[in-house]
Amino acid sequence: MADFQKQTVQWFPGHMAKTRRIIKESLTIVDGVVELVDARIPYSSSNPELNDIIKNKPRIVLLNKCDIADSNATKLWIDDYKSKGMFALPVDCRTGKGLNRFIPTVKQALAKTIEKNEAKGMAGKALRLMVVGIPNTGKSSFINRMAGGSKAKVADKAGVTRQQQWFAVGNGIELLDTPGVLWPKFDDPQVGDNLAFTGAVKDEITDLETLSCRLLEVLAKTRPTAITERYKLDSVDGLQGWEILELIGKKRGFLIKGGEINYERTAVMLCDEFRGGKLGKITLELP
Repeated sequence: MADFQKQTVQWFPGHMAKTRRIIKESLTIVDGVVELVDARIPYSSSNPELNDIIKNKPRIVLLNKCDIADSNATKLWIDDYKSKGMFALPVDCRTGKGLNRFIPTVKQALAKTIEKNEAKGMAGKALRLMVVGIPNTGKSSFINRMAGGSKAKVADKAGVTRQQQWFAVGNGIELLDTPGVLWPKFDDPQVGDNLAFTGAVKDEITDLETLSCRLLEVLAKTRPTAITERYKLDSVDGLQGWEILELIGKKRGFLIKGGEINYERTAVMLCDEFRGGKLGKITLELP
């Protein structure tokens, strides 16, 4: 089990060049950008190239899954985004929490665009926003929730690839969907772990046992009570990840022949429970 600590989480960004091109092309026909990030890992789940790509376009950041993130940490992130001239909202796209503030925020963020349209005699012209986000940040849930399902699709726009879809969401606002891909931050290996912890990286390309050990070591340092209270352990102080995983497996009775711990089953359970918020409201990084 000690070998767990020597392994590395592998993750692969995919079709980055294609998506970068699509985003750049689409910027010419949108008024602003909506970026979805995971409220538990806002830095790790954000596209690091977005600032350079969108430049001065108005930007609204939705911190999704706020219900399973630490609310105090989320407030710090909201303030950080605002200090950088961006609009930010804590939301939960699965339940719709916070999305009632989206349209008013769009009107606020695009106030200058609305004024220009009115000055040109185009009052009421549709406001178009491009929606971006890496896998598993809830982009599809957001669009479906706002658009009320596929019936709300609007006609294809000239100059946009067929893979993209427009959705009318009411109040004169249209959303443009874009492919969701991972963007690497090679200077920070913790980002790869954070993406894997939260499920943005497919489990098929990671070693869940290694991943669960790393997650346990992070939590043991930052939120030890999340582990001890959930799994009824006395203490995790000074323990390595695999040792904590072993204790959890024993506690849950995940055993195989000979009384050995079923590490794979324990790891799957742990990752599922962390991602589902059963270990509490946890944010893994701060501004």
